[in-house]
Amino acid sequence: MSTPKLIRGLLVLPAALLLSGCGTVLMSPSGDLAMRQRDIIIVSTCLMLVIIVPVIFLTLLFAWRYRASNTQAQYSPEWDHSTLLELLIWSVPLLIIIALGALTWVSTHKLDPYRPLDRIAAHQALPADVAPLTVQVVALDWKWLFFYPEQGIATVNEMAAPIDRPIHFEITSSTMMNSFFIPALAGQIYAMPGMQTQLNAVINKPGVYEGFSANFSGAGFSGMRFKFRGMSDTDFRAWVAHARTSSDALTRGAYEALAKPSEWVPVHYYGRFAPGLYDAILNRCVEPGQICIKDMPRENRKAARAHTGSALTDASCTAANSRTLRIAMQNAPGPQRQ
Repeated sequence: MSTPKLIRGLLVLPAALLLSGCGTVLMSPSGDLAMRQRDIIIVSTCLMLVIIVPVIFLTLLFAWRYRASNTQAQYSPEWDHSTLLELLIWSVPLLIIIALGALTWVSTHKLDPYRPLDRIAAHQALPADVAPLTVQVVALDWKWLFFYPEQGIATVNEMAAPIDRPIHFEITSSTMMNSFFIPALAGQIYAMPGMQTQLNAVINKPGVYEGFSANFSGAGFSGMRFKFRGMSDTDFRAWVAHARTSSDALTRGAYEALAKPSEWVPVHYYGRFAPGLYDAILNRCVEPGQICIKDMPRENRKAARAHTGSALTDASCTAANSRTLRIAMQNAPGPQRQ
């Protein structure tokens, strides 16, 4: 082997070693929703290749056919128009754009993460008597907290679900925006403080899958990973029973300690958690004395009524400010206008 070829081979070797660690989970997922999303990627790619492949081929063909050394090629310096070429150049891309637009429109509605599932797999309809498993997800700094309200347990950096059963995720964050992503299950969806996003998905194959944050969120971002376990119903019940054996309880005080920034947190189970804790996290009122976001409109109305009543009292103190009294009565709520 010559020296230049040896050098090229040595340069390719590091790239091959780096690519050897890459997985193809996006192209070979284990959940029906992720499979349907994969199919969209494949169909979209094939539609675009309808243009890309002929263009590349014709570019190489023209470069070879009309090379300077080919004296037999036809030379037409006055050529400027071809109806057939114009039709091909404009009609084919237009048809592809229409097809991509229709595919995007239909798939955007059918694969809406908020939309309840209408099937378990390609050839398996959703049974009418199967209720989805609810999992409440909280993105912390820098770990994941999972509540199982039906089972009464909570876990850190590990979650599980039975195969072929719909999963309804309710997702929020403690401090900053993150992205909840299990590639084998479904596409990513954001987790934002004070807001709740949703995801409906299903896992069809047993196994241990990687979950992580797909949105950079600070120093501990690289360790913000968790394991998602797809299990049979029997194994899932055993996993829940194991979690319930934990003597730790996720009280509000324990949550405040857990919510402090920490990196590479090991898996932990809580046999029980404080009632309404997830709702308090969502509404940002875990600490005593905080007003929940959902209660702020009511508190604002109470404050406004109290302020209006004070204005009416002040306006009626003297006979000289009758005009102020009349304006305050016009702006007051219904019961105070009388």
